[in-house]
Amino acid sequence: MTQTGESIQNDSMSGTSATGSIAGSGSCSSCGQASSAKSSPSVANYVYALGRVEPLFPRQSIEKEFAQLVAREDTNGLTDRQTQHKVLSQRSNRYLARQMCWSFKVEGLETYLLIPRDPGDVEALVEALRAEPSRLDLDVVVGSLGPVAPPDFCNGVQLPIVVFDQIYSFDWETLIEAIPKPKEGDHELFRRASSELLDRVLQMADNTGSSDGHRALNYLTVRYPAIYLKVVDAYSRNCSLSAVKVNLSSLGGPRKIVDVVLSFVDRRTDVTDKFLVRVDVSDEFPFLVTKLSPYYDR
Repeated sequence: MTQTGESIQNDSMSGTSATGSIAGSGSCSSCGQASSAKSSPSVANYVYALGRVEPLFPRQSIEKEFAQLVAREDTNGLTDRQTQHKVLSQRSNRYLARQMCWSFKVEGLETYLLIPRDPGDVEALVEALRAEPSRLDLDVVVGSLGPVAPPDFCNGVQLPIVVFDQIYSFDWETLIEAIPKPKEGDHELFRRASSELLDRVLQMADNTGSSDGHRALNYLTVRYPAIYLKVVDAYSRNCSLSAVKVNLSSLGGPRKIVDVVLSFVDRRTDVTDKFLVRVDVSDEFPFLVTKLSPYYDR
């Protein structure tokens, strides 16, 4: 796991903005070229996405170079993924990792092509490549949304480009274990409830982490443990999580403030209780504005 313990226990981050533009035509003919990562989209559209990092070959020559490196290794008994991980994770082969394309899948669908703003961050992409992938694996990407890649960018794969500033990887179980738990209570219930909430967020329709609402929700999922504690508390009181709604707050003024409302229904009385948490999504890094508290419809 990378940065998970710190991530789930912090409840705020400082905001930064990104400006600039992706390098001009000719400097980005393949997504492995470091020069394209030195700047960001001209419009400050940000991404805070949860998914999986996957490598792609941008050109046949890169695939052939990879095959030559594999031929020099002892790969008896290794799966294709283990072989890929073994080759790309070696520091002597970093030149090839820098030439690879890196896609980002959300719910199993290729959604973005990733480019590190700092070429040195290709290391983080390699670290996200697991030798033995599991359905519980999860990567978080934070960056700026750019244009759709041209056909010659990555072997014909035309997806929006994300120039990322931060990426960290973990699995569901590690994330759940990192959440501070109450001293008393059913820890098994805590694990089940937390896993269910995380799964619900990941399966929300069209949650590509590019809208203000989804960025706020994804931020809370990996950075704000209070929402997990609230769900566990509700289940222990025989309540169901009936809805998770995200709306633009009218209190933001010049800032973009998002209201995330959790609704719980008592299974016996059918009475609904709501709780609100506000997140500032004005800049690339969301941060907490108000902590989770009771909410009443006006």
